[in-house]
Amino acid sequence: MLPNRAVFATAFIAFSIGMAGAQQFPIKPVRMIVPFPPGGSTDLVARVVGQKLSDAWGQQVVIDNRGGANGMIGSDLVAKAAADGYTAVLGTIGPFAINASLYKMPYDIVRDFAPITYTANIANVLVVHPGVAAKDVRELVALAKAKPGQLSFGSSGTGGAPHMAVELFKLLAQVNVVHVPYKGGGPAMADLVGGQISASFASMPSAIPFIKAGKLRALGVSASKRSPALPDTPTVAEAGVAGFSVLDWQGLFTTAKTPPAIVAKFNADVVRVLAMPDVIERLTAAGVDIQSSTPAAWGDFVKAEIGKWGRVVKDAGLRVE
Repeated sequence: MLPNRAVFATAFIAFSIGMAGAQQFPIKPVRMIVPFPPGGSTDLVARVVGQKLSDAWGQQVVIDNRGGANGMIGSDLVAKAAADGYTAVLGTIGPFAINASLYKMPYDIVRDFAPITYTANIANVLVVHPGVAAKDVRELVALAKAKPGQLSFGSSGTGGAPHMAVELFKLLAQVNVVHVPYKGGGPAMADLVGGQISASFASMPSAIPFIKAGKLRALGVSASKRSPALPDTPTVAEAGVAGFSVLDWQGLFTTAKTPPAIVAKFNADVVRVLAMPDVIERLTAAGVDIQSSTPAAWGDFVKAEIGKWGRVVKDAGLRVE
C-alpha cells in the first residue's frame, strides 16, 4: 500500500496529465454521429454546431449519419467507442429516453455514456399534404372520424417524439389514424411531400421549407406555445385538441469513462458555439429552441426523462410495431 504522500502524488500526476490532455483536445478529427439519416432536425443542429467547432478547434468535426433502429445503431457505436472524447452522438428523446421502455437496448443509457450538454428543444409541426381536405386541426379531426383508419401519419420511427405525438393525438382527439414509422425524419418527409402519406408531426427545420413553398400545409405546432418560426400557426391545443403538448429534445453524449476534463472542455466549447449570434439566428429561424447545460445537469435531465416516458409507454400500452 502506498504511503499517503505517494497516493497524493500519483493522483496529482494523473490529474495534471488529464488537464493537459483536455487543454490540447482535440488533436485529431472528432466524429459526431447523427443516429438518423440526413435531412432532419438533428442533422441540421449537428452540422451547424459541428462547423463552428471545426473552426474553433482547427480540427475537422466529421458528421456521420448512422440511421436505423430508431437511433440505436448510431448511438451504440458511441457506447462502444474509445473513451477519449473523439466520438460523440447528438442524441434525442427516442434513443436516449423512450426506447428504454420499448426495445431491448444494445446499451445502457446511464451506464454507457458521458453526458456533455443539452443542445436544443424542437417542436414538431402537424403538416398535411395539400391533397388532404383539411384546412385546420378541427377539420383534420373531423376527416379522421369520418374515415377511420384511412389517414396515415408518418414519423421518424417508433418511439420518437413524432410517434409519441401521433399516439397522443389519437388519444386526445379520439381518432383512428395509421402510424407509419420510417428510418428517420428525412424519408418520412419525402413520402409526405410526394403524397404517399397523409400527415406527419414533422420537425420544424425539415418542414418549414416545404410549408413556405406551398408543398405542405401547417395546421398546428406540437408545443404548448407558438413558435417564432411559424408565428401564424396555432398550437395543436389551441386549434382544437385540448391538453396536447409534445416537445422533442436533443443533446450531446460521448463514451462513458471519458476523462472529465475532456468532457468539460467539450461542454465549454459547445456552449460557447450555441451562444454565437449567427448560430442563434440560423437555428431559431428553423424552429430550434437552443438550450445548454452542464454535463451533470444534462445527465440528471435525461435520467428523469427515461422515467417519465417509461410511465407514458406503460400507461398507453405501446408496443413496437
